[in-house]
Amino acid sequence: MARRKRNTGGRRRNEETLVDIVEARDQAQGFVEQNQTIILGVLTAVIVLIGGWLAYKNFVQEPKQREAVEQMYQAELQFERDSFVQALTNPGGGYSGFLDIMENYSGTPAANLAKYYAGVSYLQLGQFDAAISYLEEYNADGRVLPITKLGALGDAYAEKGDLDKALSYYKKAANAEENDILTPYYMMKMGMLQEKQGNTDAALSAYQDIKNEYPTSAAATDVEKYIARLSTGE
Repeated sequence: MARRKRNTGGRRRNEETLVDIVEARDQAQGFVEQNQTIILGVLTAVIVLIGGWLAYKNFVQEPKQREAVEQMYQAELQFERDSFVQALTNPGGGYSGFLDIMENYSGTPAANLAKYYAGVSYLQLGQFDAAISYLEEYNADGRVLPITKLGALGDAYAEKGDLDKALSYYKKAANAEENDILTPYYMMKMGMLQEKQGNTDAALSAYQDIKNEYPTSAAATDVEKYIARLSTGE
């Protein structure tokens, strides 16, 4: 079973293409005539590169993604059942766990999503450093997953006892995207953590923001009790 070192930095792939064509009007014709072989060679190289990318995308990458999605199905089922060890390594039925998905289907959206699943799985298993490592590597996209990624990182640091860092991630989660469910949820976590740290003014502000801005949210259900306690100093 493939494994990776924990606490390593994310892999970074940066590809840069720079095309700079400077053409002096008075010398253009002469340049083309004198450098026809070079120009044709460059054009051919560009065509080959474009054709190679399209072939890779259509005949390699997309089928690889489809296969990865099929392979990850069973691991997702185990994840939903809270069977996190099985989801990571051996979901059964001959299917791949999240760790193998990441290695065998590297570069696909499915492999990227497997990093998130793995991070949350390790968080639930109490292996917080591994959780942080995978979550940091996960490239979150959309309007919801960036919030849950940041919130999960906050949970991992809170479990490690690094409350300042946990609070910073809860703040980022609360401010990442406007979401009627997740935003007040992480605002509540902010307030509770600030209260635990003795910063009652900041905690009270977070609770009041939930009450005023998200009065129908689940987080607002009991927020009045938190406000009353801090307001009376009990």
